[in-house]
Amino acid sequence: MKSEIVQLLEGALTLNEEEAKAVTECIPIKTFAKGYVLLREGQVSNESYFNIEGLVRKYYLVDGEEKTTEFYIEKDAISSLRSFNLKVPSNHFLECVEDCRLAILSRDKEQELFERVPSFESICRVSVEEELGAYQDKLAQFMISSPEKRYLDLMENRPELLQRVPQYHLASYLGVKPESLSRIRKRIAQR
Repeated sequence: MKSEIVQLLEGALTLNEEEAKAVTECIPIKTFAKGYVLLREGQVSNESYFNIEGLVRKYYLVDGEEKTTEFYIEKDAISSLRSFNLKVPSNHFLECVEDCRLAILSRDKEQELFERVPSFESICRVSVEEELGAYQDKLAQFMISSPEKRYLDLMENRPELLQRVPQYHLASYLGVKPESLSRIRKRIAQR
């Protein structure tokens, strides 16, 4: 019987029996409680994650205020790429907003998998390239959009977040105060 992580990778990767065994050995799945901090500012990231179940947020602490920049839901890769790849301290936090089940890939196991399953490296590269392109588009949209337009975009493209994320985290993600988000929601509801 195939492990859960092998089943999750099957859509992107064809694995023989030996490769499936390597993936199963190198990528454990763990459960984390709501509120658990996967990575703190100042720590060097030694792990990246694949979200199987739950919600993780990425945030920065700016003058004592949390600024949320991303939410990771099921089937999202979660990493602090700069910290992980360059072995430098992270400048942000990764926190479980809900109870989470995450597949974990350490730096050492990643290198081992690249050797044992050569196609895994190309899948990782393509995934990072796609993620980078999406982030570039997202940053540009954030810079040129009003808070109301950002909220409408969130309603259209990531509606699950509206039900799963506390309003104060959503407000931070949209770059507004919670009171402003309440006014935006009220205006939209009145249309």
